[in-house]
Amino acid sequence: MEKRLSFALSFDIHPLVEGRRFILGGVEIPFALGLLGHSDGDVLLHALTDAILSAGGFPDIGSLFPDQDPQYKNKESSFFVEKALELIHEKGLRVYQADLTVILDKPKIAPYYGEIKQKIAQILRISEESISLKARTTEGLIFQSERPGVIALALVVLEKF
Repeated sequence: MEKRLSFALSFDIHPLVEGRRFILGGVEIPFALGLLGHSDGDVLLHALTDAILSAGGFPDIGSLFPDQDPQYKNKESSFFVEKALELIHEKGLRVYQADLTVILDKPKIAPYYGEIKQKIAQILRISEESISLKARTTEGLIFQSERPGVIALALVVLEKF
């Protein structure tokens, strides 16, 4: 019997720093600090990319798109998601559902949920109803250092088409 569904959970973390934009799920959110990264630093799209790749049986984002490679410098992270989609489509797979969690103390992202879900649905070519997005704080338990950050978790279900 052929497997119809495949799933994977992925995690990413980026520090918040001065002099960078805060981009989450392809949406720029006004904030004094931004996400550090070789690309645009979009921690949510990085976790999503990794989950898609893993569920499709491919190497991780760092192996396919090394941060030492200058062609990825300041690249929009939607590029990585779209490349992952191309790879899974070659195997007859597509994203069926995505469950996304962002863990951060600041900024509050709830006002941007709709825009983030819309952007991710557009990138994945699925309905917004197939995407779950939520945020949690650390209640001050994790990012107490001088280097605050953002954690993203992505659970993706792929289906055969």
